[in-house]
Amino acid sequence: ARNLAKLGVDVIEAGFPIASPDDFIAVKQIADIVGNEVFEDGYVPVIAGLSRANEKDIARAWDAVKGAVRPRIHTFIATSDIHMKSKLNKTPDQVVEIAVNAVTFAKSLGCN
Repeated sequence: ARNLAKLGVDVIEAGFPIASPDDFIAVKQIADIVGNEVFEDGYVPVIAGLSRANEKDIARAWDAVKGAVRPRIHTFIATSDIHMKSKLNKTPDQVVEIAVNAVTFAKSLGCN
């Protein structure tokens, strides 16, 4: 992650904090260390944690990245017709509502 920052990568997706305790620790360390190293020109990379569009995942991702100067949560939900129908059992409107609620929750935690 430090080498990516040295290369000037603007966003470093550090991992999927809910996946395992070790993934959480790794993302948190990257956020706390690399996400706070300010370069001479003022550059600090965004440190992102990956999260499914549910509150448990989002809260865990936020806990991992919130120590960075520029934290971000990268949340996702399946949007293909087959995934919405077969995996999520949701309509497109329901999936949009879930996505909006996920972003609203992330913002309520302090994520921009």
